[in-house]
Amino acid sequence: MAAKTITINPVTRIEGHGKVTLQLDDKGNVDRAQLHVIQLRGFEKFCEGRVFWEMPLITERICGICPVSHHLASAKAGDAILGVQVTPTAKMLRQLMQMAQYVQSHALHFFLLASPDLVFGMDASPATRNVVGLIGANPELAKKAIWLRSFGQSIIETLGGKKVHPNHAIPGGVNTALSAEARDRFLGKMDDTIAIYQLGLDILKDFQAKQKELMADFATFPSAYLGLVDPAGNLELYDGKLRLRHAKGFILEEQVLTERYASILEERVEDWSYMKFPYYKMMGYPAGAYRVGPLARLNVADGITTPLAGKEFKEFKKIGNGAMVEGSLYYHYARLIEGLYAAEMTRELLQNDQICSTDIRVSSTEYNEEGVGVIEAPRGTLIHHYWVDRSGVIQKANIIVATQHNNLAINRAIYLAARDYVKAEKLTEGMLNRVEVAIRCYDPCLSCATHAMGQMPLSVELLSASGQVLDQLHS
Repeated sequence: MAAKTITINPVTRIEGHGKVTLQLDDKGNVDRAQLHVIQLRGFEKFCEGRVFWEMPLITERICGICPVSHHLASAKAGDAILGVQVTPTAKMLRQLMQMAQYVQSHALHFFLLASPDLVFGMDASPATRNVVGLIGANPELAKKAIWLRSFGQSIIETLGGKKVHPNHAIPGGVNTALSAEARDRFLGKMDDTIAIYQLGLDILKDFQAKQKELMADFATFPSAYLGLVDPAGNLELYDGKLRLRHAKGFILEEQVLTERYASILEERVEDWSYMKFPYYKMMGYPAGAYRVGPLARLNVADGITTPLAGKEFKEFKKIGNGAMVEGSLYYHYARLIEGLYAAEMTRELLQNDQICSTDIRVSSTEYNEEGVGVIEAPRGTLIHHYWVDRSGVIQKANIIVATQHNNLAINRAIYLAARDYVKAEKLTEGMLNRVEVAIRCYDPCLSCATHAMGQMPLSVELLSASGQVLDQLHS
Protein backbone atom coordinates (compact mmCIF):
# COMPACT_ATOMS: atom_id res chain seq x y z
CA MET A 1 0.00 0.00 0.00
CA ALA A 2 1.38 3.40 -0.95
CA ALA A 3 1.85 5.96 1.79
CA LYS A 4 -0.94 8.53 1.94
CA THR A 5 -2.51 11.24 4.08
CA ILE A 6 -6.00 11.22 5.61
CA THR A 7 -7.52 14.61 6.39
CA ILE A 8 -10.30 15.34 8.89
CA ASN A 9 -11.60 18.79 8.00
CA PRO A 10 -13.23 20.36 9.90
CA VAL A 11 -12.98 18.92 13.39
CA THR A 12 -16.53 19.02 14.73
CA ARG A 13 -18.16 19.90 18.05
CA ILE A 14 -15.34 22.17 19.20
CA GLU A 15 -14.98 25.98 19.19
CA GLY A 16 -13.12 27.33 16.17
CA HIS A 17 -11.76 25.91 12.94
CA GLY A 18 -9.10 23.24 12.72
CA LYS A 19 -8.21 20.13 10.79
CA VAL A 20 -6.30 16.91 11.44
CA THR A 21 -3.91 15.20 9.07
CA LEU A 22 -2.99 11.56 9.56
CA GLN A 23 0.11 10.53 7.65
CA LEU A 24 0.32 6.81 6.93
CA ASP A 25 3.38 4.71 6.22
CA ASP A 26 3.64 2.37 3.23
CA LYS A 27 1.92 -0.38 5.26
CA GLY A 28 -1.13 1.80 5.96
CA ASN A 29 -0.30 2.38 9.63
CA VAL A 30 -0.53 5.84 11.19
CA ASP A 31 2.96 7.29 11.32
CA ARG A 32 2.17 10.87 12.29
CA ALA A 33 -0.88 12.87 13.39
CA GLN A 34 -1.17 16.63 13.61
CA LEU A 35 -3.84 19.15 14.60
CA HIS A 36 -3.57 22.14 12.28
CA VAL A 37 -5.04 25.39 13.58
CA ILE A 38 -5.53 27.29 10.37
CA GLN A 39 -7.19 30.53 11.46
CA LEU A 40 -5.17 33.62 12.40
CA ARG A 41 -6.37 36.45 14.63
CA GLY A 42 -4.04 39.22 15.75
CA PHE A 43 -5.17 40.10 19.29
CA GLU A 44 -1.73 40.30 20.88
CA LYS A 45 -0.61 42.66 18.15
CA PHE A 46 -3.54 45.01 17.90
CA CYS A 47 -3.70 45.44 21.68
CA GLU A 48 -0.52 47.46 21.28
CA GLY A 49 -1.26 51.17 21.51
CA ARG A 50 -4.41 50.74 23.59
CA VAL A 51 -4.54 51.77 27.24
CA PHE A 52 -4.64 48.89 29.72
CA TRP A 53 -8.00 50.09 31.07
CA GLU A 54 -9.58 48.91 27.82
CA MET A 55 -8.13 45.43 27.90
CA PRO A 56 -10.93 43.68 29.85
CA LEU A 57 -13.38 44.69 27.12
CA ILE A 58 -11.03 44.17 24.17
CA THR A 59 -9.50 40.80 25.02
CA GLU A 60 -12.83 39.20 25.92
CA ARG A 61 -13.69 39.59 22.22
CA ILE A 62 -11.15 36.84 21.55
CA CYS A 63 -13.99 34.38 22.10
CA GLY A 64 -17.74 34.13 22.51
CA ILE A 65 -17.56 30.92 24.54
CA CYS A 66 -15.09 31.90 27.28
CA PRO A 67 -15.12 35.73 27.29
CA VAL A 68 -15.49 35.86 31.08
CA SER A 69 -12.11 34.18 31.52
CA HIS A 70 -10.31 36.76 29.38
CA HIS A 71 -12.31 39.55 31.01
CA LEU A 72 -11.17 38.55 34.49
CA ALA A 73 -7.56 37.66 33.66
CA SER A 74 -7.20 41.00 31.90
CA ALA A 75 -8.65 42.88 34.88
CA LYS A 76 -6.21 41.07 37.18
CA ALA A 77 -3.33 42.16 34.96
CA GLY A 78 -4.69 45.70 35.27
CA ASP A 79 -4.73 45.36 39.07
CA ALA A 80 -1.04 44.46 38.91
CA ILE A 81 -0.25 47.49 36.75
CA LEU A 82 -2.04 49.70 39.29
CA GLY A 83 -0.31 47.86 42.12
CA VAL A 84 -3.55 47.37 44.07
CA GLN A 85 -5.48 44.64 45.83
CA VAL A 86 -9.21 44.73 45.09
CA THR A 87 -11.74 44.88 47.93
CA PRO A 88 -13.14 41.63 49.36
CA THR A 89 -16.52 42.32 47.75
CA ALA A 90 -14.99 43.02 44.34
CA LYS A 91 -13.05 39.76 44.55
CA MET A 92 -16.19 37.83 45.48
CA LEU A 93 -18.15 39.35 42.59
CA ARG A 94 -15.38 38.43 40.15
CA GLN A 95 -15.36 34.91 41.57
CA LEU A 96 -19.14 34.73 41.25
CA MET A 97 -18.91 35.60 37.56
CA GLN A 98 -16.13 33.05 37.12
CA MET A 99 -18.13 30.30 38.84
CA ALA A 100 -21.12 31.13 36.63
CA GLN A 101 -18.81 30.74 33.63
CA TYR A 102 -17.79 27.29 34.87
CA VAL A 103 -21.40 26.26 35.47
CA GLN A 104 -22.48 27.15 31.93
CA SER A 105 -19.28 26.25 30.04
CA HIS A 106 -18.79 22.77 31.53
CA ALA A 107 -22.50 22.07 31.01
CA LEU A 108 -22.26 23.09 27.36
CA HIS A 109 -19.29 20.86 26.68
CA PHE A 110 -20.28 17.71 28.53
CA PHE A 111 -24.01 17.55 27.95
CA LEU A 112 -24.25 19.00 24.45
CA LEU A 113 -20.89 18.43 22.74
CA ALA A 114 -19.22 15.40 24.34
CA SER A 115 -22.08 13.26 25.64
CA PRO A 116 -23.43 12.21 22.19
CA ASP A 117 -20.29 10.06 21.78
CA LEU A 118 -20.98 8.41 25.13
CA VAL A 119 -24.76 8.09 24.79
CA PHE A 120 -24.91 6.84 21.19
CA GLY A 121 -21.44 5.32 20.83
CA MET A 122 -18.51 6.47 18.76
CA ASP A 123 -19.59 4.39 15.75
CA ALA A 124 -23.13 5.78 15.63
CA SER A 125 -24.26 7.68 12.55
CA PRO A 126 -23.26 11.36 12.55
CA ALA A 127 -26.89 12.11 11.67
CA THR A 128 -27.91 11.13 15.21
CA ARG A 129 -24.64 11.47 17.14
CA ASN A 130 -25.16 15.16 17.88
CA VAL A 131 -27.15 17.54 20.04
CA VAL A 132 -30.29 17.13 17.93
CA GLY A 133 -30.12 13.36 18.35
CA LEU A 134 -29.59 13.84 22.08
CA ILE A 135 -32.73 16.00 22.30
CA GLY A 136 -34.70 13.31 20.49
CA ALA A 137 -33.37 10.46 22.63
CA ASN A 138 -33.54 12.19 26.02
CA PRO A 139 -35.40 15.51 25.84
CA GLU A 140 -35.52 15.94 29.63
CA LEU A 141 -31.74 15.64 29.93
CA ALA A 142 -31.28 18.11 27.08
CA LYS A 143 -33.66 20.57 28.74
CA LYS A 144 -31.76 20.33 32.02
CA ALA A 145 -28.46 20.94 30.24
CA ILE A 146 -29.86 24.02 28.49
CA TRP A 147 -31.32 25.27 31.78
CA LEU A 148 -27.93 24.87 33.45
CA ARG A 149 -26.24 26.89 30.73
CA SER A 150 -28.96 29.53 30.88
CA PHE A 151 -28.66 29.85 34.66
CA GLY A 152 -24.91 30.45 34.51
CA GLN A 153 -25.39 33.03 31.78
CA SER A 154 -28.09 34.81 33.77
CA ILE A 155 -25.60 35.50 36.58
CA ILE A 156 -23.08 36.81 34.04
CA GLU A 157 -25.74 39.04 32.48
CA THR A 158 -26.86 40.42 35.85
CA LEU A 159 -23.30 41.37 36.81
CA GLY A 160 -22.02 42.45 33.40
CA GLY A 161 -25.06 43.62 31.44
CA LYS A 162 -24.72 40.90 28.78
CA LYS A 163 -24.52 37.11 28.70
CA VAL A 164 -21.60 37.31 26.27
CA HIS A 165 -18.82 39.92 26.44
CA PRO A 166 -19.88 41.41 29.80
CA ASN A 167 -18.77 44.74 31.23
CA HIS A 168 -18.11 44.14 34.92
CA ALA A 169 -14.48 43.74 35.96
CA ILE A 170 -12.21 46.78 35.73
CA PRO A 171 -8.63 47.34 36.87
CA GLY A 172 -9.03 47.95 40.58
CA GLY A 173 -12.31 46.13 41.09
CA VAL A 174 -15.74 45.88 39.45
CA ASN A 175 -18.20 48.50 38.24
CA THR A 176 -21.51 47.06 39.48
CA ALA A 177 -22.72 45.88 42.87
CA LEU A 178 -25.03 42.90 43.35
CA SER A 179 -28.52 43.59 44.67
CA ALA A 180 -29.99 41.55 47.50
CA GLU A 181 -32.96 40.71 45.26
CA ALA A 182 -30.70 39.21 42.58
CA ARG A 183 -28.69 37.31 45.18
CA ASP A 184 -31.84 35.75 46.64
CA ARG A 185 -33.14 34.88 43.17
CA PHE A 186 -29.94 33.02 42.33
CA LEU A 187 -29.82 31.28 45.70
CA GLY A 188 -33.26 29.87 45.00
CA LYS A 189 -31.89 27.99 41.99
CA MET A 190 -28.80 26.47 43.54
CA ASP A 191 -30.36 23.14 44.58
CA ASP A 192 -31.44 22.50 40.97
CA THR A 193 -28.01 23.50 39.68
CA ILE A 194 -26.24 21.08 41.99
CA ALA A 195 -28.74 18.29 41.24
CA ILE A 196 -28.19 18.51 37.47
CA TYR A 197 -24.42 18.25 37.88
CA GLN A 198 -24.94 15.24 40.14
CA LEU A 199 -27.10 13.72 37.38
CA GLY A 200 -24.29 14.31 34.90
CA LEU A 201 -21.88 12.55 37.25
CA ASP A 202 -24.24 9.59 37.50
CA ILE A 203 -24.35 9.32 33.69
CA LEU A 204 -20.60 9.56 33.38
CA LYS A 205 -19.87 7.08 36.15
CA ASP A 206 -22.32 4.60 34.65
CA PHE A 207 -20.42 4.88 31.36
CA GLN A 208 -17.11 4.44 33.19
CA ALA A 209 -18.37 1.31 34.94
CA LYS A 210 -19.44 -0.24 31.63
CA GLN A 211 -16.36 0.91 29.68
CA LYS A 212 -13.50 0.45 32.13
CA GLU A 213 -11.04 -0.72 29.50
CA LEU A 214 -11.88 2.13 27.13
CA MET A 215 -11.55 4.72 29.89
CA ALA A 216 -8.20 3.30 30.94
CA ASP A 217 -6.71 2.93 27.47
CA PHE A 218 -8.18 5.61 25.19
CA ALA A 219 -5.55 8.26 24.32
CA THR A 220 -3.76 7.52 27.57
CA PHE A 221 -0.22 8.75 28.09
CA PRO A 222 2.00 10.14 30.87
CA SER A 223 2.59 13.88 31.07
CA ALA A 224 3.23 16.66 33.54
CA TYR A 225 0.25 18.69 34.85
CA LEU A 226 -0.06 22.42 35.59
CA GLY A 227 -2.63 24.35 37.60
CA LEU A 228 -3.30 26.84 40.38
CA VAL A 229 -3.55 25.71 44.02
CA ASP A 230 -4.16 27.52 47.29
CA PRO A 231 -1.50 27.56 50.06
CA ALA A 232 -2.75 24.18 51.31
CA GLY A 233 -2.58 22.61 47.85
CA ASN A 234 -6.34 22.63 47.25
CA LEU A 235 -8.04 23.34 43.93
CA GLU A 236 -8.07 27.11 43.28
CA LEU A 237 -9.64 28.70 40.22
CA TYR A 238 -9.43 32.48 40.71
CA ASP A 239 -6.42 33.16 42.93
CA GLY A 240 -3.48 30.99 43.81
CA LYS A 241 0.00 29.97 42.80
CA LEU A 242 1.24 27.64 40.10
CA ARG A 243 2.03 24.01 40.80
CA LEU A 244 3.58 21.71 38.19
CA ARG A 245 3.45 17.99 38.91
CA HIS A 246 5.52 15.33 37.15
CA ALA A 247 3.94 12.37 35.37
CA LYS A 248 5.15 10.17 38.22
CA GLY A 249 3.38 12.32 40.79
CA PHE A 250 6.17 14.29 42.41
CA ILE A 251 6.10 18.09 42.35
CA LEU A 252 8.39 19.82 39.87
CA GLU A 253 7.44 23.40 40.73
CA GLU A 254 5.57 24.48 43.86
CA GLN A 255 3.78 27.73 44.77
CA VAL A 256 5.27 29.66 41.86
CA LEU A 257 4.07 33.27 41.85
CA THR A 258 1.89 33.76 38.79
CA GLU A 259 3.88 36.81 37.71
CA ARG A 260 6.90 34.51 37.45
CA TYR A 261 5.27 32.06 35.02
CA ALA A 262 8.02 32.77 32.48
CA SER A 263 10.61 31.36 34.89
CA ILE A 264 9.21 27.87 34.29
CA LEU A 265 7.47 28.06 30.88
CA GLU A 266 8.69 28.82 27.38
CA GLU A 267 6.86 28.95 24.04
CA ARG A 268 7.72 27.55 20.63
CA VAL A 269 6.18 27.71 17.17
CA GLU A 270 5.92 25.12 14.39
CA ASP A 271 5.47 25.76 10.68
CA TRP A 272 2.27 23.67 10.40
CA SER A 273 0.04 25.49 12.90
CA TYR A 274 -0.71 29.04 14.00
CA MET A 275 -1.06 27.85 17.60
CA LYS A 276 1.93 28.21 19.92
CA PHE A 277 3.48 25.27 21.81
CA PRO A 278 4.32 26.13 25.44
CA TYR A 279 6.50 23.69 27.39
CA TYR A 280 8.28 23.31 30.72
CA LYS A 281 11.66 24.86 30.07
CA MET A 282 13.64 22.67 32.49
CA MET A 283 12.74 19.57 30.45
CA GLY A 284 13.06 21.19 27.02
CA TYR A 285 10.96 20.78 23.89
CA PRO A 286 9.01 18.56 23.33
CA ALA A 287 9.85 16.52 26.44
CA GLY A 288 8.48 19.34 28.59
CA ALA A 289 4.90 18.79 27.43
CA TYR A 290 2.29 19.21 30.15
CA ARG A 291 -1.49 19.32 30.43
CA VAL A 292 -3.88 21.89 31.90
CA GLY A 293 -7.64 21.96 32.44
CA PRO A 294 -10.00 19.80 34.53
CA LEU A 295 -7.95 16.58 34.45
CA ALA A 296 -4.73 18.45 35.16
CA ARG A 297 -6.21 20.52 37.98
CA LEU A 298 -7.46 17.41 39.77
CA ASN A 299 -4.12 15.67 39.26
CA VAL A 300 -2.29 18.73 40.59
CA ALA A 301 -4.51 19.37 43.62
CA ASP A 302 -4.44 17.66 46.99
CA GLY A 303 -8.07 18.38 47.77
CA ILE A 304 -11.30 20.28 47.03
CA THR A 305 -12.78 22.39 49.80
CA THR A 306 -16.53 22.06 49.07
CA PRO A 307 -18.25 18.96 50.52
CA LEU A 308 -19.94 17.34 47.50
CA ALA A 309 -17.15 18.00 45.01
CA GLY A 310 -14.61 17.11 47.69
CA LYS A 311 -16.23 13.69 48.05
CA GLU A 312 -16.18 13.16 44.27
CA PHE A 313 -12.55 14.27 44.18
CA LYS A 314 -11.61 11.45 46.56
CA GLU A 315 -13.38 8.96 44.29
CA PHE A 316 -11.53 10.39 41.30
CA LYS A 317 -8.18 9.95 43.04
CA LYS A 318 -8.91 6.25 43.58
CA ILE A 319 -8.77 5.73 39.81
CA GLY A 320 -5.06 6.41 39.80
CA ASN A 321 -4.48 4.26 42.88
CA GLY A 322 -1.98 6.79 44.16
CA ALA A 323 -0.66 7.71 40.70
CA MET A 324 -1.74 10.25 38.09
CA VAL A 325 -5.01 9.69 36.21
CA GLU A 326 -3.75 9.69 32.61
CA GLY A 327 -6.64 8.71 30.32
CA SER A 328 -7.92 11.57 28.18
CA LEU A 329 -11.54 10.47 28.61
CA TYR A 330 -11.24 11.19 32.33
CA TYR A 331 -11.28 14.88 31.41
CA HIS A 332 -15.06 14.50 31.31
CA TYR A 333 -15.23 13.10 34.85
CA ALA A 334 -12.97 15.89 36.13
CA ARG A 335 -15.03 18.48 34.23
CA LEU A 336 -18.24 17.41 35.97
CA ILE A 337 -16.57 17.43 39.40
CA GLU A 338 -15.45 20.99 38.71
CA GLY A 339 -18.96 21.94 37.59
CA LEU A 340 -20.29 20.63 40.90
CA TYR A 341 -17.56 22.56 42.75
CA ALA A 342 -18.47 25.74 40.86
CA ALA A 343 -22.13 25.30 41.83
CA GLU A 344 -21.22 24.81 45.48
CA MET A 345 -18.89 27.81 45.40
CA THR A 346 -21.62 29.92 43.80
CA ARG A 347 -23.89 29.13 46.71
CA GLU A 348 -21.15 29.88 49.26
CA LEU A 349 -20.42 33.24 47.65
CA LEU A 350 -24.11 34.20 47.50
CA GLN A 351 -24.60 33.27 51.16
CA ASN A 352 -21.93 35.78 52.22
CA ASP A 353 -23.71 39.05 53.09
CA GLN A 354 -20.60 41.02 52.13
CA ILE A 355 -21.19 40.18 48.47
CA CYS A 356 -23.90 42.87 48.31
CA SER A 357 -21.62 45.61 49.62
CA THR A 358 -21.01 48.67 47.43
CA ASP A 359 -17.32 48.83 48.37
CA ILE A 360 -16.25 47.49 44.99
CA ARG A 361 -13.28 49.47 43.63
CA VAL A 362 -9.94 51.01 44.53
CA SER A 363 -7.71 53.36 42.54
CA SER A 364 -4.07 54.31 42.15
CA THR A 365 -2.18 57.14 40.49
CA GLU A 366 0.95 55.04 40.01
CA TYR A 367 1.52 52.64 37.09
CA ASN A 368 3.86 49.65 37.16
CA GLU A 369 5.64 48.88 33.89
CA GLU A 370 4.03 45.47 33.55
CA GLY A 371 1.23 43.38 34.95
CA VAL A 372 0.34 39.69 34.88
CA GLY A 373 -3.13 38.27 35.44
CA VAL A 374 -3.64 34.51 35.79
CA ILE A 375 -6.82 32.54 36.43
CA GLU A 376 -8.05 29.04 35.74
CA ALA A 377 -10.41 29.24 32.77
CA PRO A 378 -12.77 26.26 32.31
CA ARG A 379 -10.35 24.82 29.74
CA GLY A 380 -7.22 25.46 31.82
CA THR A 381 -4.67 28.01 32.98
CA LEU A 382 -5.01 31.42 31.31
CA ILE A 383 -2.20 34.00 31.38
CA HIS A 384 -2.44 37.68 30.40
CA HIS A 385 0.83 39.65 30.51
CA TYR A 386 0.97 43.34 29.54
CA TRP A 387 3.85 45.79 29.30
CA VAL A 388 2.88 49.51 29.44
CA ASP A 389 4.51 52.91 29.20
CA ARG A 390 4.15 55.70 31.78
CA SER A 391 0.78 56.65 30.33
CA GLY A 392 -0.58 53.12 30.67
CA VAL A 393 -0.45 52.41 26.94
CA ILE A 394 0.20 48.78 26.00
CA GLN A 395 3.63 48.32 24.43
CA LYS A 396 3.50 44.54 24.27
CA ALA A 397 1.05 41.80 25.21
CA ASN A 398 1.48 38.07 25.69
CA ILE A 399 -1.53 35.82 26.15
CA ILE A 400 -1.19 32.09 26.79
CA VAL A 401 -4.49 30.22 26.76
CA ALA A 402 -5.39 26.72 27.89
CA THR A 403 -5.56 25.20 24.42
CA GLN A 404 -2.01 26.38 23.74
CA HIS A 405 -0.78 24.80 26.99
CA ASN A 406 -2.45 21.57 25.82
CA ASN A 407 -1.19 21.78 22.24
CA LEU A 408 1.52 19.14 22.55
CA ALA A 409 -0.79 16.91 24.58
CA ILE A 410 -3.67 17.17 22.09
CA ASN A 411 -1.37 16.19 19.25
CA ARG A 412 -0.15 13.24 21.31
CA ALA A 413 -3.74 12.19 22.07
CA ILE A 414 -4.86 12.25 18.44
CA TYR A 415 -1.80 10.25 17.38
CA LEU A 416 -2.58 7.55 19.96
CA ALA A 417 -6.26 7.43 19.00
CA ALA A 418 -5.39 7.24 15.30
CA ARG A 419 -2.70 4.62 15.84
CA ASP A 420 -5.04 2.38 17.81
CA TYR A 421 -8.23 2.76 15.78
CA VAL A 422 -7.61 4.00 12.23
CA LYS A 423 -7.14 1.14 9.77
CA ALA A 424 -6.54 2.47 6.29
CA GLU A 425 -7.46 -0.75 4.50
CA LYS A 426 -11.01 -0.54 5.88
CA LEU A 427 -11.57 3.07 6.84
CA THR A 428 -14.83 3.97 8.60
CA GLU A 429 -16.34 7.21 9.88
CA GLY A 430 -16.31 5.80 13.41
CA MET A 431 -12.54 5.39 13.27
CA LEU A 432 -12.05 9.03 12.36
CA ASN A 433 -14.61 10.12 14.94
CA ARG A 434 -12.42 8.55 17.61
CA VAL A 435 -9.67 10.96 16.63
CA GLU A 436 -12.13 13.82 17.10
CA VAL A 437 -13.26 12.33 20.42
CA ALA A 438 -9.65 12.56 21.61
CA ILE A 439 -9.64 16.26 20.73
CA ARG A 440 -13.02 16.91 22.36
CA CYS A 441 -11.72 15.54 25.66
CA TYR A 442 -9.68 18.72 25.94
CA ASP A 443 -12.58 21.03 24.94
CA PRO A 444 -10.21 23.15 22.82
CA CYS A 445 -11.03 26.75 21.98
CA LEU A 446 -9.22 27.47 18.74
CA SER A 447 -10.31 31.10 18.44
CA CYS A 448 -8.63 31.76 21.79
CA ALA A 449 -5.50 29.91 20.74
CA THR A 450 -4.60 31.72 17.51
CA HIS A 451 -4.27 35.35 18.50
CA ALA A 452 -0.50 35.70 17.88
CA MET A 453 0.85 37.34 14.75
CA GLY A 454 3.38 35.35 12.78
CA GLN A 455 4.28 33.73 9.49
CA MET A 456 3.50 30.28 8.21
CA PRO A 457 4.62 28.85 4.87
CA LEU A 458 1.87 28.80 2.24
CA SER A 459 1.69 26.06 -0.37
CA VAL A 460 -0.76 26.20 -3.31
CA GLU A 461 -1.22 23.13 -5.50
CA LEU A 462 -2.92 22.96 -8.91
CA LEU A 463 -4.60 19.57 -9.37
CA SER A 464 -5.98 17.88 -12.45
CA ALA A 465 -9.44 16.29 -12.47
CA SER A 466 -7.80 12.96 -11.59
CA GLY A 467 -5.94 14.48 -8.61
CA GLN A 468 -2.50 14.71 -10.28
CA VAL A 469 -0.38 17.66 -9.11
CA LEU A 470 0.19 19.86 -12.15
CA ASP A 471 1.96 22.77 -10.51
CA GLN A 472 3.00 24.03 -7.05
CA LEU A 473 3.67 27.48 -5.62
CA HIS A 474 5.36 28.01 -2.25
CA SER A 475 5.71 31.23 -0.25
